[in-house]
Amino acid sequence: MAVVLGYDESPGAEAALTTAINVAARFDEPLILVYGAAPPGNVGEEFKAHRDALREIGRTALSHAVERAHAAGVDTQIELVDAKPAQALMQVADAHDATVIVVGTAGESPLKGAMLGSTPHKLLHLSTRPVLCVPVGEP
Repeated sequence: MAVVLGYDESPGAEAALTTAINVAARFDEPLILVYGAAPPGNVGEEFKAHRDALREIGRTALSHAVERAHAAGVDTQIELVDAKPAQALMQVADAHDATVIVVGTAGESPLKGAMLGSTPHKLLHLSTRPVLCVPVGEP
């Protein structure tokens, strides 16, 4: 079992990281940090370059999160997945038999999230595992 976190260094992801570290520590479960690195589209010369750039951004972001988790004494793994964020999180959660998927919110309205297809909104409707949505704190 594990705690799975979608992480991209956004303010919502930062808030979710703090919560995910606390949950993983409390239940003595590993923290799996996930970055979905699927570029828009899937053909053309630019596809590979975009994917490689997204993977590098993801590696950098996840390395920062690993530092924070290790400082808190939480066993951590990283997963860079060539999929859109919601699909990447569900895939990794299934692979690790996750107890919970943790994601940050962007502070947008539920209607906007539903219309634009936010990752938390997708997870709440598609995941077969519990989803913990962490709001962005006050600035």
